[in-house]
Amino acid sequence: MSREDNDPARAWAALAPLLAGQPRVRLSRDAGKTYPLKHERALSEDLPSLPAAVRIFGKDGTCAALFLDFDSSVAGVDWVLADVRAVQTWLHSVGARWIEDYSPNGGRHVYIPLAQRVTFSEARDLVEALGTRYRTLDKTPHQNLLHGCMRTPGSPHKRGGHQELAMSLSMAYDIARRPNSPAVWSAMTADLAGEISAVRALRLEDTFTPETSEVPKIQHPAGRMSRAMQLMAQTGLYDTNRYATDSDARQAIITGAAAAGLELVDVERRMLQGVWPGLASFYARYASRHRIPALRRDWINAVAYLSKNPAKRDTNDNVRRSPTSQPNTQPPAPKGLNPVSVNPDAEHRYIRTWRNALRIREVNYQQSRTGMARRMVLRSLGEAAHMTASRFIEFGVRSIAVATGLDHTTVALHLKALRQEKDPLVTLVEEARGTKGDLYMLTVPEDLKAAAEDAAWQKGKIHALRPVFRELGLPAAFVYEALEHSPAMPTSEIVRVTRLSRSSVHEALEVLSAWNLVTRNAGRSWSVVASTSLKQLAEQFGVLEAVAAQLQRYRVERILWREWLSKHVNTVAELLSPGEDYPWHQFEGPPDDWALPDIAFRRAG
Repeated sequence: MSREDNDPARAWAALAPLLAGQPRVRLSRDAGKTYPLKHERALSEDLPSLPAAVRIFGKDGTCAALFLDFDSSVAGVDWVLADVRAVQTWLHSVGARWIEDYSPNGGRHVYIPLAQRVTFSEARDLVEALGTRYRTLDKTPHQNLLHGCMRTPGSPHKRGGHQELAMSLSMAYDIARRPNSPAVWSAMTADLAGEISAVRALRLEDTFTPETSEVPKIQHPAGRMSRAMQLMAQTGLYDTNRYATDSDARQAIITGAAAAGLELVDVERRMLQGVWPGLASFYARYASRHRIPALRRDWINAVAYLSKNPAKRDTNDNVRRSPTSQPNTQPPAPKGLNPVSVNPDAEHRYIRTWRNALRIREVNYQQSRTGMARRMVLRSLGEAAHMTASRFIEFGVRSIAVATGLDHTTVALHLKALRQEKDPLVTLVEEARGTKGDLYMLTVPEDLKAAAEDAAWQKGKIHALRPVFRELGLPAAFVYEALEHSPAMPTSEIVRVTRLSRSSVHEALEVLSAWNLVTRNAGRSWSVVASTSLKQLAEQFGVLEAVAAQLQRYRVERILWREWLSKHVNTVAELLSPGEDYPWHQFEGPPDDWALPDIAFRRAG
């Protein structure tokens, strides 16, 4: 091959855009071990400096090529070569054309471009069928619609070097530009009909079980679909013992969406924007112009079914009530503490002054993981104080855990450290007892009081960790918050305001701009893209389901704790006065009166 054929940049620019299922690429910042969602970028012809994998499936749940990954770690390089030669012999027998490359570690990729895109289910069936023939074929890239991705020719490799073509670049480009016809696809599926039937039969024996299936389903009268239905809509995976075909599964999703209070336009948006690629893949068998009409027919059928079979609804008009809801905003002043004004305006002024003190004190926490977590815990207390119009906050570590995305035991350790600081920003007024959470008071330290009162109040809300930043990371949350409070800000100013290092700020800006959350202006400053919805991104990432699962887990723990208390009512008095080291944080749950679901999901936007 010529020197040009071995040029990684030319191979990447020529082939990656043609093979990718959608113009998105994921970078690996841990030497090729993982390709996380938060490091996804728009695909360009410029060769990435890090290992990069293109997305296999598009927003509509279809792929433009089959990606066959032969892994040398399974049985060695020799077995990989034997499997690749065997699959190429088979491809030649059905009239297919392919592109081949190899990795520095001996692994090989075979790409089969398709003139007519095929659905996730069809592609998965064929690749799994091939997997029954060839031992070293890794089927997982085609088994995950949301996260299926693979390095293409030219991509940097984790061991150094790049994915190198096993053929000339001109031949590979010709195959990519003149992909295999539908007749070739039909020939492949016909030849593999027996294996495809076998893998489908095997799937009938296995029940698709989401990771959160062991958690009891959440009932949200205010209009949220079950996690199982949302996962079906996102992944395209379903229990074949319950739904015989893709059509049955998609009708179940549509019916679930209608029952949850969504409108047809909501479902259309989720399909077209790639939030529900699994559902979109179920309609991919129709021509483009027929997909939305088919969706509308399914919607009409779903509404008609629900009208004939009305579900029993809670007659309580407080539709957002849950076992964890709004705390007592004005607790009685503890002994030895002067009662504060109950004037909400006065309390909000105090809280804004406390926020100024927080901004001054944040320099002490810098950018360590522990420091950023404590900054977020303090923000959650400030957010709760604004919501309740009181500097007194009474709720447990599990409530703060939901607000910050941390584990409740970690929150307990951070709170203990924060209240033990010299001149702390929070004071523990009363310890948790029984079903009552700790009672904290926001405190403006004396050494910061003058500066905090003289500083201008910061406009806008104070936020804890909004769900989308569970995926994008704490640095991205702080950078986005800084830009929210300013029409435009240069990088140097963002570094000063966020107290993060320049490298962390640059990486956070790269993450945010990749998801169109911020944009760079002509004057080299940055600003927020107001039209990009944090809630829609959180839903696309599946983060809202993680929040819901956390809420449900804490709700169950709270019920168990209440049951334990009821059975030991005669010894509660002894429990209410244990030693100082008694591990209340292990048992105390969210307060009874804090509407966590409402707060958490409103925070998403």
